[in-house]
Amino acid sequence: MKKVLTLLAVLTVLFLAACGNGNENENGNEESGAEEKKDLVFGFGVGTYEEQFRKGILPILEEQGYNVEIEIFSQNMQVNPAMAEGAIDASVFQSTAYMEGINEELGIEMVRLAFSPGAPQSLRSVKHDSLDAVQDGSTVALPNDPVNQERAVRILEDLGWVSIAEDAGTTDFSMNSVSPAEYDLEFEILDPAQILVALEDVDFGVVNGNYIADAGMKISDALQVENTPEEHRIIVSVLEEDVDTQWAKDVKAAYESPEFEEFINSQEKYDGFILPEAWENN
Repeated sequence: MKKVLTLLAVLTVLFLAACGNGNENENGNEESGAEEKKDLVFGFGVGTYEEQFRKGILPILEEQGYNVEIEIFSQNMQVNPAMAEGAIDASVFQSTAYMEGINEELGIEMVRLAFSPGAPQSLRSVKHDSLDAVQDGSTVALPNDPVNQERAVRILEDLGWVSIAEDAGTTDFSMNSVSPAEYDLEFEILDPAQILVALEDVDFGVVNGNYIADAGMKISDALQVENTPEEHRIIVSVLEEDVDTQWAKDVKAAYESPEFEEFINSQEKYDGFILPEAWENN
């Protein structure tokens, strides 16, 4: 009987020790898993959205203990491949429509984390002060990437200047889908960053709003301003696998915060920007 009791005692000790080790390992794993990522890299094109982040979002994140590196790409087309390679954690430069097209092209899964204050496109001219100046043969500068090009041509469609085929895509948009309506126009297809400068050489141009803001101009001074659909609003993009991480939640909260809202509203250059709907609850 003594031997049986002794054996039971030994087994009990071993069992408790094993449980203790298990709890210790579990806690250790939990502690390891709970280590929040504090080093982040954000990718941007040149201009407005990087400035918004640096002045309005970065102070919020740094106060929460984040170490943030800002990576600025000379061309927007370089940003998403960097995300696919793991070189950046998040980006602020693109729309949902553009992102979804790149997801398919690169075989990655980016998602929208939050909306960023974004500038609508606008139809502008330095040669004419009225839309009434348009006529057959007028030259119009348009962006060369499909998503921004489709947006731009929709402005002309709303004016009745052109017609767009019903099956025209967004991420695969082509000027082959465009035909004359009230006017037979000539188009100059340019890099979006070049259109503002090229206005000297064309009758009209559709310019992305961030370039207007960077040039110290007002979006409201345009001849026609885009009614930007949700799919073309500027977003914060992250990989789907990161969307539920604590750092991603903190970034989203920063973009939707009263502090960031106050910063944007205090800057005259952002007048006319499309503001996050989340601010309506602040």
